[in-house]
Amino acid sequence: MRPLFLAAVLAAVLPGSAFGAGLMARDLTPQATRGAVPTKMFELVGAHWRGPGLVKYRTRNLAGRWSAWRVFSPEDALPDNGRERRATRGWRIASPFWTGPSNALQYRTVGRVSRLRAYFVRSPRERLPLKRVHLAGAPPVINRAGWHADEAIRRAAPYYADSVHFAIVHHTAGSNSYTRAQSASIVRAIELYHVQGNGWNDIGYNFLVDKYGQIFEGRYGGMTRPVIGAHSEGFNTGSVGVAVIGDYSSTSITPAARAALVSLLAWRLDLDHVDPSSSVVRVSAGNPRYRAGTAVTLRAISAHRDVYPTSCPGASLYGQLAAIRAGVAQTGLPKLYSPAVVGTLGGPIRFTARLSGQTSWAVTVRDQNKVVIASGAGIGASIDWTWDSTAAATALYTWTISAPQMRSATGTIGTAPAPLSLQQLKIAPGVVTPNGDGRGDEAKVSYRISVPALVTASVLDSLGDTVATLFSQRRPAGQSEFTWSEVGLVDGRYRLSLVAKDDRGKQVQSIVQVYVDRTLAGFAASAQAISPNGDGRFDTLDYSFQLNAPAHVRLRILHGSSVVATPIDAALVAGQQRLTWDGSGLPDGRYSAVLSATDSLLTVKQSVIVKIDRVAPTLRLTSFRLLRFWVSEPSRVTVVLNGRAHVLAIKRAGYFRVGHVGPVRAVRAYARDLAGNQSRQVRGP
Repeated sequence: MRPLFLAAVLAAVLPGSAFGAGLMARDLTPQATRGAVPTKMFELVGAHWRGPGLVKYRTRNLAGRWSAWRVFSPEDALPDNGRERRATRGWRIASPFWTGPSNALQYRTVGRVSRLRAYFVRSPRERLPLKRVHLAGAPPVINRAGWHADEAIRRAAPYYADSVHFAIVHHTAGSNSYTRAQSASIVRAIELYHVQGNGWNDIGYNFLVDKYGQIFEGRYGGMTRPVIGAHSEGFNTGSVGVAVIGDYSSTSITPAARAALVSLLAWRLDLDHVDPSSSVVRVSAGNPRYRAGTAVTLRAISAHRDVYPTSCPGASLYGQLAAIRAGVAQTGLPKLYSPAVVGTLGGPIRFTARLSGQTSWAVTVRDQNKVVIASGAGIGASIDWTWDSTAAATALYTWTISAPQMRSATGTIGTAPAPLSLQQLKIAPGVVTPNGDGRGDEAKVSYRISVPALVTASVLDSLGDTVATLFSQRRPAGQSEFTWSEVGLVDGRYRLSLVAKDDRGKQVQSIVQVYVDRTLAGFAASAQAISPNGDGRFDTLDYSFQLNAPAHVRLRILHGSSVVATPIDAALVAGQQRLTWDGSGLPDGRYSAVLSATDSLLTVKQSVIVKIDRVAPTLRLTSFRLLRFWVSEPSRVTVVLNGRAHVLAIKRAGYFRVGHVGPVRAVRAYARDLAGNQSRQVRGP
């Protein structure tokens, strides 16, 4: 059958990276016949599909020649189950394949394939020389800036393990036909496919090595730090993943690649003092070979196939791992292996390690001022020394295990005392009015300290002089508060100062402004409600207050936040004040009466709530036998039983009963609300 050329649907064109690199995704129609997809130029191809079937493909280069038919190999270098796997859940992911410059894809499906999506990655060759970084003791590495990683597409910050415990060797299973100048383009294309195609946070490998011996930094986060990659599902945490670019199922890696791999592994494992000839026990996070929680014994330099059902890193490279492992063990000697510290501060603490040969060694423990407080030394191929830390104070100490010409091991013991801090200092109210009216006569002060400390509270005047010391006492860490009462200061502006001093003598201070003002006192209303309906009951009320000094006084009536009346706005002399208000012109409702007095220092406010109510309450006798009533609002209810009156204060609307012993011959009752409005009288029987 003649090949069918499809007008493929462009699913997404993702943002391009530096130098014209980018990824294009196309949804294709699964079919058993051959379909050809013309597209823009690309250098790497990948695919995702649903179903148990396979996808075969070939690509056309710019000269018009078609490659041999290949099968998209399912990707086996994967992140652990979690955030990075969500985007491709339910899809089968193909390993990316470097095709070189191409412009068309021909494909066919074998078996059941329900959906198919192809990814075309453009990653042109760099015209600029690659930049290498040189770290102490490390081989030259082309860092991410050197191969122009696209940092803008990273999806999350890196995650870190406690340490690197072993290495896992991979191959990318792609083409071996690439030039030295194309290697950086391949790394950048893999980054684009892993991030924009697979939805991972970043490129999966920690390092990559090409057949020319060039070493590339992989996943972002720091080459010397234990960055968790996405290369060995179930065993990404605590491992460093190194991929050799190419397919080494039947082809041997080049001497240059092998030398680079040996030097890289020797340096990276030595950073974490891992013996390349040793074995480690790691617990699987879960994959098709090892269920989550399974403890697995692995070599310090393992192959991907040791932890996952895969042929990676290819039979040829796998067969050379024993020799590579031996080469790593002999590179960079002498070395210090497996440093360990067992014990807790306040008791014996044991330091152990192994050395690659007989030599002198030393263990030192320093405090936070870098003063040596304990040390041990010896000669041999093993280190075993115990520090009696019984007399050591609670603090953070740094230990070092060292030997001549070896990378020292360091770590910490104990915990650093939390730094002293004094935060969240608040005073309420900020204006203290100690005039005996029960409003603002005292203030509550709250604060938080990070560690136990001696806290001293003082009041400072405008010159910064202490005019009162409120207390000085030791307080525990956390939130504290105290009440400032018996304020004997003259009216004025002050600063409240809190000083905290910890056991080490460190001292911190926090200050908040406070005012003392006695000008306004005792603002009150003669009634809680008025009923300005002309019946002579509660038609008006009196507002009263005391001015202890001349002030400009303003009384505003607020409904919600809106000012609806200003009964007074005038300068008044000192003394007792009284104002009658009738609420005229205002509808029934709840109002706030806010009185402000402005003197030479500031404005002080007090407020009361008042209700305007012209509607009489409703009272019903719902059961004569039970003496049960219902009232529409809080009221004073007068009930006359057998000629004798009883007055009840009903605090909320609803049903209520009147207690009585003996027969009831007659009852009558009425209700009067807070505004003096009286209900109609009810009778029974």
